[in-house]
Amino acid sequence: MKLVILERDSAGTDIDVSCFEQFGTVACYANTTTAQVAERIKDADIIISNKAPMNQSTLADAPNVKLICLLATGYDCVDLTYCKSRGIKVANVVNYCTPAVAQHTLLLALMLSGKTAFYDQYVKSGAYSAQERFSNFDRTFHDLEGMTWGIIGMGTIGRKVASLADAFGCKVQFYSASGSSTCTDYPRVGLDTLLCTSDIVSLHCPLTDRTRSLIDKHAFEKMKPTAILINVARGPIVNTQDLYEALTTGKIMAAGLDVLEKEPMAHNNPLSQIQDSTKLIITPHMSWASVESRTRLIAEVAKNIQAFLDGVDRNVIN
Repeated sequence: MKLVILERDSAGTDIDVSCFEQFGTVACYANTTTAQVAERIKDADIIISNKAPMNQSTLADAPNVKLICLLATGYDCVDLTYCKSRGIKVANVVNYCTPAVAQHTLLLALMLSGKTAFYDQYVKSGAYSAQERFSNFDRTFHDLEGMTWGIIGMGTIGRKVASLADAFGCKVQFYSASGSSTCTDYPRVGLDTLLCTSDIVSLHCPLTDRTRSLIDKHAFEKMKPTAILINVARGPIVNTQDLYEALTTGKIMAAGLDVLEKEPMAHNNPLSQIQDSTKLIITPHMSWASVESRTRLIAEVAKNIQAFLDGVDRNVIN
């Protein structure tokens, strides 16, 4: 068997991927552009990739491909219909980063609600040393306990966030972006109700036609001016220009983002103009990437390959 890893660095160079050598010869590339895909996979039996496009254009001249293993949960980059027509199985990895993403969600909420960036800079600027009183709380902040936390997308990550928010004493409610949630642990409400009544709104839903630009100017008009928006799902769920205007005009208080409409961040993204970290925190799509998550990711891909070789469909999505 010949295995080709197209985007080895997407798992991090600190994570060992030698486990794949047990399955055959491995050709490993740090990264692969769209133009390079076809040439690199032409002799492959198994492809391990992340964002590289897997479609007729890239796969047409790769007759031996039997399995595509994604180093991710999302499969937007794969033409499942074409792969099925070729008999190519596609397997993803689910739930490997749930603890990390949920943890990051809470981190953003705590930093923004507690004005952490302001107080850190207050001390480092020397202003704290120059004052006479022992404490400073000029920027007001509030307890999470008693706040209403609205979750959009009550899947595995949404449920984990709900349990953490509940532990902080928040009143959790959720909106099912797919309309098919079976969760009965927390109140399920309509989108308008969630937006109007939540102090914190966090996004944990997949990007679909239904959720693209779900959070736009109309949504911001319904939210509290004291509300915090957190997006750790997919960038295009939030309209960037509308978010910029909502933050700069005070329609909402703050936002924490780990994902953007275009990644890496475009130089002309209007959000780059907001330098106040009590109003906006952006991290570079890294909430999923704890050492533990990435270690699980590689181990799960290896299990998917072994299952395929054993004639078993494991995490196969087509």
